[in-house]
Amino acid sequence: MDFARPLPEYLITRFHGWQATTYSQNKGWYRRLADEGQRPRAMIISCCDSRVHVTAMFGADQGEFFIHRNIANLVPAFVSDGEHHGTSAAVEYAVTSLHVSHLVVMGHSGCGGVEGCYEMCEGHAPALEEKTSFVGRWMDILRPGYDRLPQGDDATRKRALEKEGVLISLENLMSFPFVRAAVESGELTLHGVWNHIGNGSLEVYDPPSGAFHPI
Repeated sequence: MDFARPLPEYLITRFHGWQATTYSQNKGWYRRLADEGQRPRAMIISCCDSRVHVTAMFGADQGEFFIHRNIANLVPAFVSDGEHHGTSAAVEYAVTSLHVSHLVVMGHSGCGGVEGCYEMCEGHAPALEEKTSFVGRWMDILRPGYDRLPQGDDATRKRALEKEGVLISLENLMSFPFVRAAVESGELTLHGVWNHIGNGSLEVYDPPSGAFHPI
């Protein structure tokens, strides 16, 4: 594997700093995590966007959240075709092996993936329409949300599409037999949230009203 290279020096320096402080001061906790395995209370499905910092937002300790990140925090519908399905595998493991009590889908403001889907649906992103575009084919999951958008300016519609991404993911989660069974038995609850990165607010989806409300 002669294409691999050593880590950048700044990452090595930061690791040594973490090892000398956070790890050194909490060795017992880390050894317990290693010996006893993980028992996360919740699974969080969030975007790959580097600005989305789930553990910091909820003050989570290591081992508390099972986190899966992908482009635009999307969950595809259940498909059993013997192919590779990373997000579906993460959901399956969280629900059937870790038995998490909560599964949270978190969207966010200024999502590049959602914007790409919007531009593609508007006919302004031909590169994403290509079959060879991994991003474009992934964002096809969100296309039904575009058809549900209200009238308005582009900024308003893009923000609405970000929230539609959360709702579509929640809908698709219920297409997984093991998720539906866990929800119907009361062992699992699903939640949808949307974070405004700029002002630090969080909105939670309220099923009775069919809307997101700030907390």
